[in-house]
Amino acid sequence: MATLTIRNVDDVTKRLLRIRAAQHGVSMEEEVRRILRQELSRAGSSQFPFGQHLLSRFAESTSEEFALPARQVPRTPPSWDEPI
Repeated sequence: MATLTIRNVDDVTKRLLRIRAAQHGVSMEEEVRRILRQELSRAGSSQFPFGQHLLSRFAESTSEEFALPARQVPRTPPSWDEPI
């Protein structure tokens, strides 16, 4: 197991962590492990790729103004082997 040291935690955060740990009947250290485990497992279990996540997140704030134009068939490139 690795050891992790977190410095410069403000007093309010430490107090809230201590209260939360006491409510769950565990040490502050165990509470931090639980929080990290929960948050990292939630972040890693994304059902969609990141682009899909952004699309679903901001779907309500989009409008027709931002719709992408239809794609066009690209033109045929010139043939450099044919004489002019």
